[in-house]
Amino acid sequence: MALVWIMLLFCVCICVCVPAGYDGAPVISNHSEQELEVVSMRIDCKVASRFAHTIVTTVALNKANMSKEAFFDMELPKTAFITNFTMETEGRVYVGEVKEKEKAKKQYEKAVSTGQTAGLVKASGRKMEMFSMSVNVAANSNVTFVLTYEELLQRRLGTYEMMIRVKPKELVQHFEIVADVYEPQGITFLDVNATFITNELLPLVQKTVTDKKAHVSFCPTLEQQKTCPDCANTLIDGDFFIKYDVNRAERLGDIQIVNGYFVHFFAPDDLAKIPKSVVFVLDVSTSMKGTKIQQTQEALETILNDLHEEDYFTLVLFDNTVDPWSPSLKKATQENVEEAKDFVKTMQAEGGTDINSAVMKAVEILINDTKNNLLPEESASMVVLLTDGNPTHGETNRQRIQENVHHAINGTMSLFCLGYGYNLDYGFLDAMARQNNGLARRIYEASDAALQLQGFYDEVASPLLLEVDMHYPENMVNSLTESHFKQLFSGSEIVVAGRLIDTKMNGFLIEVSAQGVDEEFTVHGWASATEWDIIYTEDEYIFGDITERLWAYLTIQQLLDKRDIGTPEERENFTAEALDLSLRYSFVTPLTTMVINNPQTDKQGDYMLIADKLTEDQRQPTSQGYYAPPTPQLTQHSNRYSQSINFADGDPHIIVELPEQNDALCFNVDSTPGSIFNLLRDPKSGIFVNGQTIENKKADRGSQVNTYFGRFGIIHENLGVKLMVSTKEIVISESDEQIKLVWSDTASIKGPNMDVRLTKDRTLTVTLRNSVKFVIILHKVWEKHPYHQDFLGFYTLDSHLLSPSVHGLLGQFYHGVKFEVSDLYEGQDPDKPDATMFVKGHELRVNRGWRRDFRHDIKNGENVPCWFIHNNGKGVIDGTVSDYIVSGLFKTI
Repeated sequence: MALVWIMLLFCVCICVCVPAGYDGAPVISNHSEQELEVVSMRIDCKVASRFAHTIVTTVALNKANMSKEAFFDMELPKTAFITNFTMETEGRVYVGEVKEKEKAKKQYEKAVSTGQTAGLVKASGRKMEMFSMSVNVAANSNVTFVLTYEELLQRRLGTYEMMIRVKPKELVQHFEIVADVYEPQGITFLDVNATFITNELLPLVQKTVTDKKAHVSFCPTLEQQKTCPDCANTLIDGDFFIKYDVNRAERLGDIQIVNGYFVHFFAPDDLAKIPKSVVFVLDVSTSMKGTKIQQTQEALETILNDLHEEDYFTLVLFDNTVDPWSPSLKKATQENVEEAKDFVKTMQAEGGTDINSAVMKAVEILINDTKNNLLPEESASMVVLLTDGNPTHGETNRQRIQENVHHAINGTMSLFCLGYGYNLDYGFLDAMARQNNGLARRIYEASDAALQLQGFYDEVASPLLLEVDMHYPENMVNSLTESHFKQLFSGSEIVVAGRLIDTKMNGFLIEVSAQGVDEEFTVHGWASATEWDIIYTEDEYIFGDITERLWAYLTIQQLLDKRDIGTPEERENFTAEALDLSLRYSFVTPLTTMVINNPQTDKQGDYMLIADKLTEDQRQPTSQGYYAPPTPQLTQHSNRYSQSINFADGDPHIIVELPEQNDALCFNVDSTPGSIFNLLRDPKSGIFVNGQTIENKKADRGSQVNTYFGRFGIIHENLGVKLMVSTKEIVISESDEQIKLVWSDTASIKGPNMDVRLTKDRTLTVTLRNSVKFVIILHKVWEKHPYHQDFLGFYTLDSHLLSPSVHGLLGQFYHGVKFEVSDLYEGQDPDKPDATMFVKGHELRVNRGWRRDFRHDIKNGENVPCWFIHNNGKGVIDGTVSDYIVSGLFKTI
């Protein structure tokens, strides 16, 4: 029986422990909303010195006389580490255990192969990821889920912000959220707001703020949640925000020593801004065409306006060539800014992507201007790179690009990398940025992309200090987290943690040195242990091991960053250390996995994997919760998949884009030249498409025969329309009329049933009335080429307009196919790792690769990352390739 998903619970943790981007709360789903009822829900958050500890407890009751499967879904911050998951059912308690990921992998594969639902953490949005778990609940019994996670909150633009998207869909019986914030520095402000708060709900948001403590709660009753007294719908539907900050009176910052561990928060707020010298390196390759380049222009309009007059800047545009706005940086005078804005308006997208030459040119300009004393002596030099793709021109080896850039910069400036969308290698950008004292950020393809670009720039627009060194006595502390920082930006915060050599020591001397706008910045002072239980006498002593866990959390995060940019030996050491800490403190990190004893078998040691953790480079946001771990070169996929564009082009290669999973599948069709394949058949709408293969003029003896599509037949039975498209001509037949075109024409034909637009020697676009659109591309080859000849590519747009019964070699995928990919490992080609795919009841070995989409760039094409299925798509297509061979170009059976 198919499961009916019912969101019974998603009340809002307005806890201050949830950082920006937290987007969810538990959902319980089942077969029947009347039979599986959420009894209670409590979210309990405690934040001590920015370190958040969250416990979510949900109880569900199965009132039916038969067992029901309950699903526990919860979205939590990407930067959080799950530390525990406990489940209680039928009087048994099952406690999660953190294990090394590689050792736990077999349990996961076993669970999947036996049809069990294994809970996983999967990417599900910009700043959150989804935790899912399912269990059979016995008749007339309940199940309790308890999820715990921890995180160090980050300060951005002067505040700590928590955002929770609350969409419970259903009313909830007993609901309670409690959040307590303890900040020894003192809380300067705390604001709460939500998109769904009405005048009736506003009094339910309880907020109490004293000097060092804040308490927030939101506990609507069942009646208060209703949209009307007799309604079953809930008012709780939207985003809930909390922003707060702490007192920063001490220039030295705040130092806390608890149980042998210390943490130092440093963010002075009374410093003058340092001038910056910035080069904006902007990708204007073909893939940036349209909305992307418009949003980039819109963002730059604001960014350039916000430059301070003492700043210096220039712009470098690149595709397969590099085009600087000026050979030297210019002062940000009103005249220069206006000139730059005019230059930005001329940006046009075309060509390939030469990242190496563009970044090297930016570095060269900055270094030359510095040597020639054209820039302020104490200015923050930075390069800001924006790209939406992978290097396709010039130097394309990512390792060599990283080496070239790192050698050229040599610590003299910072590199910030903005990755636009998912069709790029985010890991490459991230590593290159961190190697050069910067950071990377993904810009999501959406209507607010320009605001995202502006928001990132705002974070780095105002440097306050350069070369910040945090000094601690070596004979008194060890195991320090990172203590040198290239710069401190206004609104951010530096956090350093470490251990005391003598745990009984009550204090030590601290010194901070850096370069300020006009002079050296130096501040020092004495850090002493504080009895926190005396300060918070009215509360339970909450600090305990919080400082130690904060140190472990920060250390693990930094080790995971370092392992991506060090030597092979360093990476191995960083990985081993991070794994050891993850296991010791029970953090689910990219190196570990949480397993739980299987309630279905109740056998000790029969584990289910319930919590996994992805790196940013692996994240694959999907509405279905599936993910396909990408390669280091092919990270995630952009929202250009929001409209499925399936196509057959090349050898011939079949590409199936899957918008709901933001991914793509691809496979080859090997056949005897002259074979005719049914690509699409939709008897309900009367639309059929067949394609006939051709071979090269000449093939090497003993080599595999390469075939391509040379003719297509398009039929619309209901409209009485036929089109024959070959590499030589296009024949359009409707009723008793026939029109012939040749590819050297440029024509536009509009009829009652069909529109046809022919672009000379390039594309034929066919739009059927109230239905699907096809694009056929002509690939022209030099007429005297000894081996190759012209061939065609076939692209389907608006395939969602076809009926659910559509089938064919391409058509069977138009309404999606669900799959899962796991067990990613290096294959014969290090750039194309192998993996295991679970699809249509089959377990397949696939590898990551890419095929070319030629719609926008007929000559070079655009790389489309996809999972390649071998053996003519066996296991993914229904039947075999031979089942799709038909006897004629216009056959409809």
